[in-house]
Amino acid sequence: MNNDFSSIRLKCEGCSACPLYKTRNNIVFGVGNPDAQILFVGEAPGENEDLQGEPFVGRGGKLLDLYLNGIGLDRNSNIYITNILKCRPPQNRDPKPEEEEQCLPYLRDLVKMMKPKIIVCVGRIAAQVIISKDFRVTKEHGIFYERKGMLLMGTFHPAALLRDPRKKGDCFEDFLKLQDKIKVLGIEI
Repeated sequence: MNNDFSSIRLKCEGCSACPLYKTRNNIVFGVGNPDAQILFVGEAPGENEDLQGEPFVGRGGKLLDLYLNGIGLDRNSNIYITNILKCRPPQNRDPKPEEEEQCLPYLRDLVKMMKPKIIVCVGRIAAQVIISKDFRVTKEHGIFYERKGMLLMGTFHPAALLRDPRKKGDCFEDFLKLQDKIKVLGIEI
């Protein structure tokens, strides 16, 4: 499987399908265990991610790691984390639909290769691309949807929690629901 993983990453590194490749420092392909059964997907890299080449590494990433660790997950061993976009949009703006369309094949290939049992969409944009274009994170967070043998769940983006700490409890409840689902499915972590 790691051979397939490497070939997807190499294709991504050589990508020039949208203008974002011109301003990137690094592609932000992902981090974690490519054999994991749990995949976390955010929207796009920010400045810190672009500089380090790893998703969720700033203040939001530290918060995400706290939630992960709180339910026995770790970005380096039993999950995989990626984004829809692999290059940073200027000034961390929302991804444009045409940029998402250019990057989605990498995510689809990754999902086909990994065959995760659970995909957690981190933030509204990721959930709208993966679960439903009408997804509302404030109303639908923590709800599991089944598609093609996988469970999909949307939750709050850590950056949103840093802006509005009142949602931190709701987000942790989502992670507790994820922990329960992991147990029910018998996923070894």
